[in-house]
Amino acid sequence: MSQRTTPAPAAGAQPPDAAAGKAGADRKAGAAGTATAAGAAGAADPGGDDRHRLSVLGGLAALSLDAMASVAYGPESIVLVLAAAGAYGLGFTLPVTVAIAVLLAVLVASYRQVIAAFPDGGGSYAVAKEHLGRRTALTAAASLVIDYVLNVAVSVTAGVAALTSAVPGLYGDRVWLCLGVLALVTAVNLRGIAESARWFMAPTAVFVLSILTIIVVGLFRDAPASTAAAAGHASVLTENATAVGALLLLKAFAAGCSALTGVEAVANAVPSFRTPGVKRAQRTEVALGALLGVMLIGLAVLIGRFHLQPVEGVTVLAQLADASLGHGAGFYLVQFATVVLLGLAANTSFGGLPVLMHLLARDNHLPHVFALRADRQVHRHGVLFLAAVSALLLVGSGGDVNSLVPLFAIGVFVGFTICQVGMVRHWALHRPARWRAKAALNGFGALLTGTATLVVTGTKFTEGAWGICLALPLLVLLFEAVHRSYARIGARLELGRVPGPLTPQRSLVVVPVTAITRLTRDGLSAALSLGDEVMAVTVVHDPVETETLRRDWELWQPGVPLVEIPDEHRRLGRPIADFVNGLATEHAYDRLTVLIPEVEPVRPWQRALQNRRGAVIDRALRRHTDAVVCRLRMRM
Repeated sequence: MSQRTTPAPAAGAQPPDAAAGKAGADRKAGAAGTATAAGAAGAADPGGDDRHRLSVLGGLAALSLDAMASVAYGPESIVLVLAAAGAYGLGFTLPVTVAIAVLLAVLVASYRQVIAAFPDGGGSYAVAKEHLGRRTALTAAASLVIDYVLNVAVSVTAGVAALTSAVPGLYGDRVWLCLGVLALVTAVNLRGIAESARWFMAPTAVFVLSILTIIVVGLFRDAPASTAAAAGHASVLTENATAVGALLLLKAFAAGCSALTGVEAVANAVPSFRTPGVKRAQRTEVALGALLGVMLIGLAVLIGRFHLQPVEGVTVLAQLADASLGHGAGFYLVQFATVVLLGLAANTSFGGLPVLMHLLARDNHLPHVFALRADRQVHRHGVLFLAAVSALLLVGSGGDVNSLVPLFAIGVFVGFTICQVGMVRHWALHRPARWRAKAALNGFGALLTGTATLVVTGTKFTEGAWGICLALPLLVLLFEAVHRSYARIGARLELGRVPGPLTPQRSLVVVPVTAITRLTRDGLSAALSLGDEVMAVTVVHDPVETETLRRDWELWQPGVPLVEIPDEHRRLGRPIADFVNGLATEHAYDRLTVLIPEVEPVRPWQRALQNRRGAVIDRALRRHTDAVVCRLRMRM
């Protein structure tokens, strides 16, 4: 048998790596801002095991699923808006897509620089914190939190919607299917981000190769190979077509920008890459941008080449697969790959949000528990938080993707804009070679993303965007409230100050007992080493049992007085708490400690055999007294 004493942690206590992280954070203050006492070593963690980190291909699989999956609904979003102008409006699909591809190139170039300038991750949050102030940084962080959560909900519901379209009999169980997919992705991510990358590499490769095959084969066709997918479905082209004006093109551009969500995920998760993390993350960002740009432009070319029209019940991507590959095995392979990838695209959020929450916790804007990592480099609490909130959204929406999509792009484009503006200031302050060209690039990106943010918010406000406009400031207020709480705790603990001289204190250790056992002996022995005086206490319920204990105590003669506390209501914790408070009012001792000896079983099922007396006493003491509570656990 072995023993260990587990003192109760002080309120607001720093995470275990706080002291070690402070030194590393100070060295990086010029690049990533001054870290707080919570520590920053965990963000980069150079001593971590590279086996559980990402390669370039692993990064594409684990962090690009959101962006890759957007190919399934990004072009369709553009077509549906332009359909308001009839067949003539659809002719602008390629120019709008090219404009989005230009914005994509700007974003990739910008985030490549963000990765180098802020290797601890955090993306727009880290940039804004360094150059735009704390509140702007918190706004960027709040927008990313919202986007990551919505990405999980949208990706899962879109994947399940594709599945129920193929198998209508499952439609009634779509909420349970959504929760099942979410549980699977969560379980994989709890095993480590590198593990999840291996799981998702094959579906990502199949989907990307399928889209590229559609594009290449379609470019060699003069006419669609098949139109069976759209046969019998009503067209959604507007009969009373409107003119193609600037507002319509802006709406189409803003709608298509949903294809750019996920571009920032690599910059937010730089610490998850293998050494050298910065170079691997940069290569991953460029590869992601190149693949996404080729797929978007290629699909837009085919939409114009085959003169496709949006129809009810069939996606544009399905029509393109039908037109290029025919209505055979290739068509169904593309559909199946789309279903799988949409279901797994939520993995992008599981790679990015826990790292962002780690940074917020490091800066005292979230509880420090979000800064802790498990053995496989997993921010477990961040993963579980994301899964829980996403599950609430899935249940609240009833598994309906259409109720979530209007909110999707707003949060991320707020982050895009803040990041671009922050990088302009970054170049202006540091002025490296060709800084004016870099600043102009970021300024142009800020103009584009800012315009997209305003257009998306304005056009989707009544469809649910008002909720995002409300959630953003509420999240910022929450972050600031947590920060103020930690500041008050730090002031009480005198963090960062040289403490006064040590002074001896008279202390009393109280040990609750119910019988004389080896556990009682070890508890009293430990108490004698902790305090000047030791007192054993027992709550009197049964006079016969109390008399037996009193007689055995006199025979044992441990040298420790036994105090009997009568209680008529057969309570356990509250009488001991009242007794301790009575000792405190006497002011005879500078420190009162209650040591609770208890057995800790080896196997989890054995916990059902415990009487839980220790937990009852512990809860009463913490709730009603200021005493220090220690639990001495004897491992059987």
